[in-house]
Amino acid sequence: MSEFNIGDKVVYPAHGVAEVTGVDRREIAGSVMEFYVLRVLENDMKVMVPKKNAGSVGLRPIVDDVQVQEVYEVLSRRGEKISTATWNRRYREYMEKIKTGSLLEIASVLRDLCILRADKDLSFGEKKMLDTARTLLVQELALAKGVQGADVVRELDEMFPAHA
Repeated sequence: MSEFNIGDKVVYPAHGVAEVTGVDRREIAGSVMEFYVLRVLENDMKVMVPKKNAGSVGLRPIVDDVQVQEVYEVLSRRGEKISTATWNRRYREYMEKIKTGSLLEIASVLRDLCILRADKDLSFGEKKMLDTARTLLVQELALAKGVQGADVVRELDEMFPAHA
């Protein structure tokens, strides 16, 4: 399990990139616990994660260069079988992938929804999920690559032109 320091950028599953702004000690039910205090970059939400549970909730460092390449490999794969389940079952399957916090899983959701969007209209829920996956991916890839979010957005737009 990684130890995080104040100022570190971390990923909090389903919320995206956050900055460790502090470590707090609180007494809960008679025992003292340490918490990471996080500020989610997307919406400035403050989150406290018990240090001892950080691994089990999926708190992790930003992806490295090797993982960035793996994400682009997932995004560029075509011919993967896309779930033919009803949109609401597919929604649940994709939501589970997003909740893992794995950038590879999030990339596969984005890829599948973009491919699906080229064939048919997405449901409202699927459109929201596409936006969520895209936002999570853009945030972390931009930080990992040391570029602006707009640069990553441009790359994704080239990979998946909108057929609106």
